[in-house]
Amino acid sequence: MKPPLLILSILRSAQARSLDDVLKSAGHKLVSAYSSEQGRILLSNGLDPDLVIVESSASLGLSDLRNIFQTASSSVVCLVYGSSEEQVKKQAERLGITLFLERPHVARDVFKMLEGLCHEGSSASEHELEHVAAPELIRPTSLPCARVLEELEDGRYFLAVSNSMLKIYRQVQLLANVDAPVLILGESGTGKEVIAHLIHKHSRRSQHRFVNVNCAALPADLLESELFGYHQGAFTGAFKDKLGKFELANHGTMLLDEIGEMSAQMQAKLLHVLQDGQFNRLGARESSKVDVRVLAATNVQIETALVGKAFREDLYYRLNVFTINVPPLRERREEIPYLIEETILRLPETMRSGHDFPFPSRLMDAVLLYDWRGNVRELRNFVTRTITMHDFDTAIRELETKIGAGSRVAQEESPPLIESAGMRSIMRDMKDRAEAQMIQDALEVSGWNRRHAAKYLNISYRGLLYKIQQHRLTPRAASLTRPASGF
Repeated sequence: MKPPLLILSILRSAQARSLDDVLKSAGHKLVSAYSSEQGRILLSNGLDPDLVIVESSASLGLSDLRNIFQTASSSVVCLVYGSSEEQVKKQAERLGITLFLERPHVARDVFKMLEGLCHEGSSASEHELEHVAAPELIRPTSLPCARVLEELEDGRYFLAVSNSMLKIYRQVQLLANVDAPVLILGESGTGKEVIAHLIHKHSRRSQHRFVNVNCAALPADLLESELFGYHQGAFTGAFKDKLGKFELANHGTMLLDEIGEMSAQMQAKLLHVLQDGQFNRLGARESSKVDVRVLAATNVQIETALVGKAFREDLYYRLNVFTINVPPLRERREEIPYLIEETILRLPETMRSGHDFPFPSRLMDAVLLYDWRGNVRELRNFVTRTITMHDFDTAIRELETKIGAGSRVAQEESPPLIESAGMRSIMRDMKDRAEAQMIQDALEVSGWNRRHAAKYLNISYRGLLYKIQQHRLTPRAASLTRPASGF
């Protein structure tokens, strides 16, 4: 039995996307891109499919097709075209594309095309096969078959492409019928609140309210009245009864955001509510009882907070019945093109100027190299600012300056060679520095044309991209204005 193919599908029309269903039914793995630019980015950053299927359209120019064909490297490209697009087919043939699928097509046409792919693969030279198997190539072994995009309340959405975020999505689905607390951990801006909304949407409480309380935004005395409410006359200014957030969320879900900032006194009161669902309003003689599912989120290093007694151990064990760790954006960079596209598509039409995915390749390279310490929130703000100002050159300079500064800081903070653990460590460090310098020089000589540099260095294109990210290389100031030669 032949192994399943990994296929990159760059299809936009509904008729062409029916191809996906045929390929999935045949057992093949699909990665879907929704524009030629998005497909190019995936190919440039490690995706190595067995087949790339791209659809001819009014927005797909010859240069786009050439970029896809060149970036696909060892992959085979199949063009889907219409009966009135023979000229497009001829141009594709001149580029070296040999697989075609004419619209409208049926399943038999698709399988015939795949047979042609197998024939192409069997005629590959030994040199080409060695090139594909080169050890420096980035060959992801468990790429997602498709992205997950789920709409939530108030314009929020959950997006998952990376394995880590797809795993979180599966966790949320498993928690749908488990009415227990969940502790969501992660850096600021990673999307912890979005995941809380997703949990609520999939739970049995989805028909009731979702209430969010930011524990860091209120001092302890105000937070208590906000959570539990108060009776008339409980303090000066309490002219009438007020329901607290717990009562407003009764039968629903409450998110205690930034719970790591809550005072020890409030933590003790919260623990009592979690144990039996009972609490006292300020100034009340009788206790109130609610049925609320509590979710908690924090960007605090919870282990450090426990050791330093800043977070109660008994409250921690009450909350972390289930724990979800949200990875930072720098650990799931493959999602960046999708997040950019979604951000742009959700901007007002007057800001987008009719473009669906307008980031030029050099800006996208910088976006993928930058670490985004503010995570998704920082990326979203950057995209909005860039699209609003329509100034890509400034955005490129901004990111490349930050990347260069971060690289210098990392080098300054690294220990001297003499302090390294032994001769082997010293030699490894010297090798890395020499390799980085050699690659930097080749890139500068070629005007940062990565394909020319890869040929000069005698390594694969994908291997070069990996080395650029590994060594955090960026163009030197002198080369920023040098025109890059291209194919």
